[in-house]
Amino acid sequence: MKKLSILDKLLFIINSLLAALLLFSYLGYYISPNTYSLFSFLSLVIPFLIIVNLLYIIYWIIKFKKQFLLSTLVLLIGFQYITKFYSFSEKKVLLSKDVKIMSYNVRMFNLYNWIDEKDIDQKIYDFINEKSPDILCIQEFHPSKKLDLNYPYSYVKIRTNQNNFGHAIFSKYKIINSGSLNFSNSSNNAIFVDLIKEKDTIRVYNVHLESLKINPEKETLTQENSEKLKIRVENAFKKQANQALLILQHQEKIKYKSIICGDFNNNAFSWVYKKLKTDKNDTFEIAGKGFGNTYDYKFSFRIDFILTDKNIEVNNYKTYPVKYSDHFPIMARINFKQTDKIQ
Repeated sequence: MKKLSILDKLLFIINSLLAALLLFSYLGYYISPNTYSLFSFLSLVIPFLIIVNLLYIIYWIIKFKKQFLLSTLVLLIGFQYITKFYSFSEKKVLLSKDVKIMSYNVRMFNLYNWIDEKDIDQKIYDFINEKSPDILCIQEFHPSKKLDLNYPYSYVKIRTNQNNFGHAIFSKYKIINSGSLNFSNSSNNAIFVDLIKEKDTIRVYNVHLESLKINPEKETLTQENSEKLKIRVENAFKKQANQALLILQHQEKIKYKSIICGDFNNNAFSWVYKKLKTDKNDTFEIAGKGFGNTYDYKFSFRIDFILTDKNIEVNNYKTYPVKYSDHFPIMARINFKQTDKIQ
């Protein structure tokens, strides 16, 4: 510190604070918001803290200063978080019997014209029909009589009568069982289906966890509003935790393969993600590329996921940056058995 200029000393103090904050934020992955919610708040800013600490490393290396070791050490401790934030492991394996599974929060097909563009609902339907996923999980589904998705099997669950709002799973494979978990005190929900593919039975969960209801562009952060926002988000974190536990308890009753996908309304650094990912692969981490942003905002947020059992092979993952909703659709190609490659 003695050889640093006054400016560099100030920068290193800020660097130290941000490195310590990143280190503490790692705990949000391991501590339930029902136990202590502070770390859940911190986990939301991990992507920002990772980028800032990387910038500090670059700055100190350019200056030939050993202070780069601080942020380097903190990032190495949390290396698993970097791979959740940015994937280097893109796979483009296409097998003849791949199952294409898509998750898409369609925001009620733009029912209330949030996007100032005509025929958004038709564009979403056209997009889905073009990509033709074998299994399609839709959150914030709003039924339409004038539009149709070309699937032989489906399960739709509407929770709120006022907006005719709910969730849906469409499938090219026969559905032999279906149901809803019916989250208490929430308009969000999780539904499931059991599918038959050849000799395999597969359980698919379509999950929409409690929304944090944060809108950075509209929130006016006065002291009073900040306190209300804190309470609201804290309650949402706790609801998410309880909803995740309910899903896991429900899943424990089956012995066949299962997939959990949907809008978690939280990121890959959260406790609810960690719980739902137990004994599963994140298809983005296995086969995705880049930041994997799934929420249409100026900063990268990955809050939509497709999680598969570890005995299911993940061959490809893609995020489609089509702006027909506040979420981007994601699709993974998975395989239950090794088959010949497409010629």
